[in-house]
Amino acid sequence: MVMRQSLQLRLGQQLTMTPQLQQAIRLLQLSSLDLQVEVQAVLDSNLMLEQADEPQDPPVQPETLAAQTAAENGPEAEIDATANTLPDELPVDSAWEDVYESYDGATSYSRGEEEEWDPYERYAGAGESLRDHLYWQMRLTPFGERELAVATAIIDAIDESGYLAASLEDICQGLHDGIAMTPAEAEKVLGQIQRFDPQGVGARSPAECLLLQLEALSADTPWLAEARRLVEHHLELLAERDFAGLMRRLKVTREALQGIVSLIQSLDPRPGARLSNAAPQYVVPDVLVYRQRHAWRVELNPDNMPKLRINARYAALARQSSPNGDTACLKNHLQEARWFLKSLQNRNETLLKVATCIVERQREFLEQGDEYMKPLILRDVAETLGMHESTVSRVTTQKYMHTPRGIYELKYFFSSHVGTSDGGECSSTAIRAMIRKLIQAENPGKPLSDDKIAKLLEAEGIHVARRTVAKYREAISIPSSSDRKRLV
Repeated sequence: MVMRQSLQLRLGQQLTMTPQLQQAIRLLQLSSLDLQVEVQAVLDSNLMLEQADEPQDPPVQPETLAAQTAAENGPEAEIDATANTLPDELPVDSAWEDVYESYDGATSYSRGEEEEWDPYERYAGAGESLRDHLYWQMRLTPFGERELAVATAIIDAIDESGYLAASLEDICQGLHDGIAMTPAEAEKVLGQIQRFDPQGVGARSPAECLLLQLEALSADTPWLAEARRLVEHHLELLAERDFAGLMRRLKVTREALQGIVSLIQSLDPRPGARLSNAAPQYVVPDVLVYRQRHAWRVELNPDNMPKLRINARYAALARQSSPNGDTACLKNHLQEARWFLKSLQNRNETLLKVATCIVERQREFLEQGDEYMKPLILRDVAETLGMHESTVSRVTTQKYMHTPRGIYELKYFFSSHVGTSDGGECSSTAIRAMIRKLIQAENPGKPLSDDKIAKLLEAEGIHVARRTVAKYREAISIPSSSDRKRLV
């Protein structure tokens, strides 16, 4: 077997991901919060960049700089004072301003010296957990040493919904050595914990949780005795919406049953869910949309846009011709700073273009509501703006738009579509809004089935299958017709 060597010429195209392109893509997909973290990291690592609201150092004049350097390092290290531009070996993609203003010269928010700062502000957003709330009440209760040990074990076994997730036998067996307690004694401690706030905490079943809350009500509460009887013996009939069976078992009229059910519905089956240690998540819009006269205006939120600029003093140092390594390092920092400013500029321009295109397509939604949402996919925006679909996808992820109707993620305005009888298209968002409107207007005693909703939509010229109606209904967190049935 003979191996032959040969040369072949092939033509092909390949996209090279330069560090600058990778940085631009990364910034494009960052949320406003992640962008702030990224900007702070760059500020910490690049001495050329600084906040635009900081006092600007006066630029160093070449003559002054040369004299200072000569005095420090001697005549042999004198810097050429006439070299005040970047050398040819340091290319810049485009001519960008050293001071980057994110949008229309708007200034960002900064904490003024006169504003009072609350040192506890960082903790204000975090809620108190259920366990901490119960521990606080436990310490105010006159427990003995043994009771305190089992009370701590019981609280540790209560889940986030407020239910006791372990048996008293297991809790007693898990106590520390030297502490012995019977399940009967632990039951008394549990009884005290069940009187803690929130009412119903420490229950071992939904029925016990509701009974604990009923016991805390005043004795003259209407239908209290009947509600207790229903919860103790007929709760499964209420879950099945068997109102006729409840009236027979309780021997009450329909009007009386309405009062009993209303009292039970006022209780909380998950009392622990009201307390959470999770900090609330706030959404700061990236884009502001408002109506001015007869036109819609789209602007970037100036509070979300970082205000950065090139440090004039260090930039002057970088412009000097010097063979030492410090000057080369400064030049690299200057180049990276300008690339970063360019990437920020590109991110904001792309975000504004995409948001403007969305507003132009969805003007009827902004003026009239969800039922007038038009079908829109990423390709529509990409073709209109001459971008790639992946770019549109990145710029619409975790970006929010403030409109007169509320704050929406940009992806909310994109939806699939179904055909209509006249050959047109209807957005899935609009169909979900129609389903919600039909259900809100239904008779609570005879709620609309998914099949009936599909027929009503078909009468409007929208062809939707029953299973599609069920999917859309579940997507907007609306229960089935059997679960929506009410006593009227």
